[in-house]
Amino acid sequence: MTAHTNHQIIKNRSGAPEYVLVPFEEYLQLTKQSKINLAEGVPSQVVNLMFDKDITPARAWREYLQLTQEECARKLRISQAAYSQLETSNNPRKTTRNKLATALGINPEQLDC
Repeated sequence: MTAHTNHQIIKNRSGAPEYVLVPFEEYLQLTKQSKINLAEGVPSQVVNLMFDKDITPARAWREYLQLTQEECARKLRISQAAYSQLETSNNPRKTTRNKLATALGINPEQLDC
């Protein structure tokens, strides 16, 4: 015995399915699915860079944002070499993490991957 789904399929002129009508309550449930908040979350591309290339979160974010080390160093008013050292730290201190986040334009918590 099959369950009644209460869906209506609307086909285009060539007969292929184009739309599905669903009950409003079901639509509400489908649209309540969680969404990534980019102000707080970490894009999958950043995570992939970290795991695929085995790089630090700071470098993954910089590459994702398409920034150079020089651009970030300029924002922090330090040399590119000094920025490179900050970026390669696996466990930066809180103040360092805050500086890196400032240079990248993200929240410091986003570097805690």
